[in-house]
Amino acid sequence: MAGNGSAPKDPNRRARRNKDVAPVRYITPARVVTQPDLPEFEVEIRPKDGEPDMVPFNWPDATRGWWDMLQHHPLVNEFFDTDWAYLLDTALIHASFWKGNLNLAGELRLREAKYGFTPEDRAKLRIFSAAAVEGESKAVLGAAKVSSARDRYGSTKRLEA
Repeated sequence: MAGNGSAPKDPNRRARRNKDVAPVRYITPARVVTQPDLPEFEVEIRPKDGEPDMVPFNWPDATRGWWDMLQHHPLVNEFFDTDWAYLLDTALIHASFWKGNLNLAGELRLREAKYGFTPEDRAKLRIFSAAAVEGESKAVLGAAKVSSARDRYGSTKRLEA
């Protein structure tokens, strides 16, 4: 028996239509922005029993590797100056995390999510790999060609036991 339940609501009477609130704006950068180097600077160390002293900040190897990895980010050619400034601040959080401040893990995760660092983050940002999309469309086309079990298993031979 078809049609269990009430009839669907008229689309014109729906409360939500899930349309985009604002149209998409496409902009071009005012200039080409390249990835800056990690800066060299000094930090103040305050010993308990002496005068404060300025010492050079040492970037952890993990943070240097993280920063180098950004040059291969799929959107790197679209980064603005503000993106690199935000990522430099994130590098400091990354360095503090790798120096043992585990309280910064949540902030680091949130900042990396804004740039699609994990597959889940990229899906939320609607960033998809062209290779994955191409592979999926090939799989769909391949599945559409198969119309029967005979087509799927036609080349297999039965072995007698």
